[in-house]
Amino acid sequence: MPKDYSTWAARWRVPLGFALGALYLILAQPSPTLLLAGAPLALAGLLLRAWSAGYLTKNQRLATSGPYAYTRNPLYLGSALMGLGAAVAGRSWVMGAAFAAFFTLVYWPVMQREAQFLGREFPAAFELYVSQVPLFLPKRPRHPTPPAKFQWRLYLKNREYEAAAGYLAAMVFLALKMWLR
Repeated sequence: MPKDYSTWAARWRVPLGFALGALYLILAQPSPTLLLAGAPLALAGLLLRAWSAGYLTKNQRLATSGPYAYTRNPLYLGSALMGLGAAVAGRSWVMGAAFAAFFTLVYWPVMQREAQFLGREFPAAFELYVSQVPLFLPKRPRHPTPPAKFQWRLYLKNREYEAAAGYLAAMVFLALKMWLR
């Protein structure tokens, strides 16, 4: 993948995500059953993101404990679960397909770019980490890392509460949209 594309994807992933989210809110046609099925899945993604944020000190050290012992990208896995849950909750298969395309075209190159960065910043530690922990889909660690504690300070510093506010706003919006139909 060309470096300039992954740089573009990294820069535009959040604004494009907001645009996709706005389109989702317009196209969503929630039903009680699917809202009750999708909301917990999206919540699981949100909780995975929150758990991950409490272990992440960006650009200072390689995160290898907590959820990072199972997948090198738990934040993005959480985002994928949130997107899947939102697509189900909003009964929008078109938006589910759009989210899958967005994730593949934008987040996959970003994950590759970040892996290259971490390989340069933490060469020996990252090489060992890559050999033990998958890029995206989690698996049980062969060699558990020394336990580290979740830190609320990191959760707040990484501003993960913004994802929680977004989840809550989206679910309230879907419930209201369903109720007002």
